[in-house]
Amino acid sequence: MALKIIDQFDGSFTLDPDAKAALFDLLQSQAFLQQISEALNCQHVEFTELLFQPVPYTTATPKGMPAEFETFHASEDHAIINVPPNFMFKAKISQPSRLCAVYRKVTR
Repeated sequence: MALKIIDQFDGSFTLDPDAKAALFDLLQSQAFLQQISEALNCQHVEFTELLFQPVPYTTATPKGMPAEFETFHASEDHAIINVPPNFMFKAKISQPSRLCAVYRKVTR
């Protein structure tokens, strides 16, 4: 089985406003924010309201994310997480099938 090399991938997407609101509520819930804070060993995190669809690894996207999000990947002040599949289901989002969310680490 040969590997297929992808030169370009369109990672753009649009969420239904109701689905987006439901997803944002889940991603900003206190219990989830606490869980992320504990996993990152920081005092608090804030959801930046930035989402992206993971993209295939290419020479243009070596981190598997749109190029504009790579600065967050390299930042010590931010974390990128996979949106839990049960959140996608609860928000009634099936396309795209996977999303990542950007969080800012807050030190107080």
